Amino acid sequence: MSLTRRRLFTALASLVAVSGLSAIWASRMRTYNGPVSDHFDGLHFFDPDGSPPKSLGEVLRWQFGSGRERAAWPDWAPSPHADTPPARVTGEKVRLSFVGHASWLIQTAGLNILIDPVWSERVSPIAWAGPKRHNDPGIAFDALPPVDTVLVSHGHYDHLDIPTLSKLAAKFSPRVITPLGNDTTMRGADAAIRAEAFDWRDRVELGNNVAVTLVPTRHWSARGLFDRNKALWASFVLETAVGKIYIVCDSGYGEGTHFRSVAKAHGPLRLAILPIGAYEPRWFMKDQHMNPSDAVKALADCGAAQALAHHHGTFQLTDEAIDAPVTALQAALDDAKIPREKFVALKPGQVFEI
Repeated sequence: MSLTRRRLFTALASLVAVSGLSAIWASRMRTYNGPVSDHFDGLHFFDPDGSPPKSLGEVLRWQFGSGRERAAWPDWAPSPHADTPPARVTGEKVRLSFVGHASWLIQTAGLNILIDPVWSERVSPIAWAGPKRHNDPGIAFDALPPVDTVLVSHGHYDHLDIPTLSKLAAKFSPRVITPLGNDTTMRGADAAIRAEAFDWRDRVELGNNVAVTLVPTRHWSARGLFDRNKALWASFVLETAVGKIYIVCDSGYGEGTHFRSVAKAHGPLRLAILPIGAYEPRWFMKDQHMNPSDAVKALADCGAAQALAHHHGTFQLTDEAIDAPVTALQAALDDAKIPREKFVALKPGQVFEI
């Protein structure tokens, strides 16, 4: 296989979101400095119930090894939907609008909350390479209502998007709630980003009787070649008037420990938002990304009354086809004898209300 310089840089940029393998200069950033804990050794964060990230050799084997089968995505796969949200949602109601990939707008109790907002064309440190959008955000940026709070789960570029956070800071100046160390990344890029960093199991009041707790998740984090696990990663449990929403932005399944732990500590859950994409090849991805069958098991483990799927169909991070996650989700639900309407995959711009 011919390996041109441009192809190499393109491949490396494409690994950023799932492998933390980016340009060397992007790794020379300030990182977290704090006390040792049961998941921080003084230099690196770790998950006692997780798995370390893949090695550089394994990354290169995936990208350039023989026998790789990477599905071709269409250049453009537009959603037929586009949302124009109301300014506020009040009363005992939650309105969730799917922006795309792992980005959501959640409106409840008069608050507007964004999850892992990405409006950029690429999720990469390189402007001309790396995963690019295959559809527009389900909400145009100029159609956003006033944003009060942003939740950012971890540092991978398809979740922590500095250009979007800077635009939000300039327009709305929201609070940005994120795990330890990611605040350093944000403020180092733009001092106007109002980042607040918290540890696993910290509970943060957002106002109007809404709160969020950061919970462990089976993943890891990096922005560059030499900063693996120097910032923390997390899922979120959002407390609302209509129940708790479990927001899993990225996670492997493992033995299901994290999902059962959330059920025990925070149940009952009204809704779970679970990732179903970026899972092939399994030998590489299974420790950090669930496939649809894993996601169905995670739903059973956490015990949520309803689930919504995300992390699919917008950025091609891995090898499966663009429509494979949704098709496989329906098959997994059928195999588990779970009604398909209990675990729904929206398209960007679609809305779900509880």
